[in-house]
Amino acid sequence: MQNAVLITIGDEILSGNTVDTNSNFIATELKNIGVKVVQIFTISDEIEIIKNTLKSAFELGDLVITTGGLGPTRDDKTKKALAEFFDDEIALDEITFEHLKAYMEKRGRIEILERNREQAFVPTKSTVFQNHYGTAPCMMMEQDGKLSFSLPGVPYEVKPLIKDQIVPYLKEKFNLNYISTRIVSVVGIPESILADRIEEWELALPENLALSYLPVGTRVKLRLTATGTNDDALQIQLEDEIQKLFPIIGENIIATSEDKIEKILGEILSEKELTISSAESCTGGHLSQMLTSNPGSSKYFIGGVVAYATQKKTDILHVSESTIERFTVVSREVAREMADGCQNLFKSDISLSTTGVAGPGKGEDGKDVGLVYYTINVNNESETFKLHLPHLDRQDFIYFVSQKIIQDLVGILISK
Repeated sequence: MQNAVLITIGDEILSGNTVDTNSNFIATELKNIGVKVVQIFTISDEIEIIKNTLKSAFELGDLVITTGGLGPTRDDKTKKALAEFFDDEIALDEITFEHLKAYMEKRGRIEILERNREQAFVPTKSTVFQNHYGTAPCMMMEQDGKLSFSLPGVPYEVKPLIKDQIVPYLKEKFNLNYISTRIVSVVGIPESILADRIEEWELALPENLALSYLPVGTRVKLRLTATGTNDDALQIQLEDEIQKLFPIIGENIIATSEDKIEKILGEILSEKELTISSAESCTGGHLSQMLTSNPGSSKYFIGGVVAYATQKKTDILHVSESTIERFTVVSREVAREMADGCQNLFKSDISLSTTGVAGPGKGEDGKDVGLVYYTINVNNESETFKLHLPHLDRQDFIYFVSQKIIQDLVGILISK
């Protein structure tokens, strides 16, 4: 078993009302056991569409996993489509019904058991994987040695079914290759120039290694993926290839293991035993959220302030009213005073500040949408930066600025 296809079923995904996080999670878990996702379909809950998509999926892969479309009523189209596709019929599965009954009793909802009875009806050829966090079971079907798993769509039900039941089943049933991945984070080189500089290295990569370029803001992540039967050997191989990059672009490499910039920063802060705080305006707390997203972040993150209103910048961070009056609230000078006030307030080694206009309208001082100043204080050294990002919408602006600040801080700390 090498290739998998994922099918997300539900109009709420197609309409944009719900984000499909299941596919990302499942693809990652499959990758870790050597199964590559080659296609992801998102389709409506219609019998013929489901059947046609299943046909296409089995032509592309050895494993098909569907999420969503499993409801408690008789008009459940997904189960009907499965039964028709596999030339089967739907019937009550007593074991599943007893599991459902126990689930309802445990939660004090036995009065709605009959209303959910249809969840225990499954295709007779299916193997059922019981759902311990919801009412819809997972059903496995087989065709010509290929497998399909049909899961409910709720993410907190999908994750344990995949991690605790489906992945262990696949590992036991098939002799799977290992897939190991390393991320090399590169800054200060545009993607096209980077590709030119490492072209000779890339062309010399062994056949079992694949390289992907993943731009994130102004950083480029080089993702190296190795496939083989021995994970220890793959780790050695990956490290050898990464070491070959240092003579070529070593001055631009900020990390060779962690993927997310906030995790890279977290490791550096922990290693250097530095503390950090943040004073935010236009980023609205997203910078603090990123800093605290790492397990163990309490070791280095002291606290943060979202001083959104101009007066709060003065009241809490002691930004001078005369500075605001002279330079306006979105200015290099205010960003510097915010960072200084934050550092004094929290007594941290490092402080970060942001002031800008996220949009969609201009700032209260008339500054253009997309303008932002941010300051990075490291002990007694301070540096203030300016960005103008008028092409980004509000959420993308907040995300990009927060990423860029942490990336710049990583660069400063590495250079010390």
